[in-house]
Amino acid sequence: MSDKDKKAFALRISPALLKEIEQWAADEFRSTNGQIEYLLSEALKSKRKKRVNKNDT
Repeated sequence: MSDKDKKAFALRISPALLKEIEQWAADEFRSTNGQIEYLLSEALKSKRKKRVNKNDT
């Protein structure tokens, strides 16, 4: 997905949480924005897996 296909929006986040995400992003060689996007994507994947597994039982 190119940057022009992405939607920008404001995010209110505590300074302490932002600092931790910035440090984590640096550890993984990502931008802060890239790290937040990665974390959201992983959370959605996990939620989808749980939903599929719940429907299998």
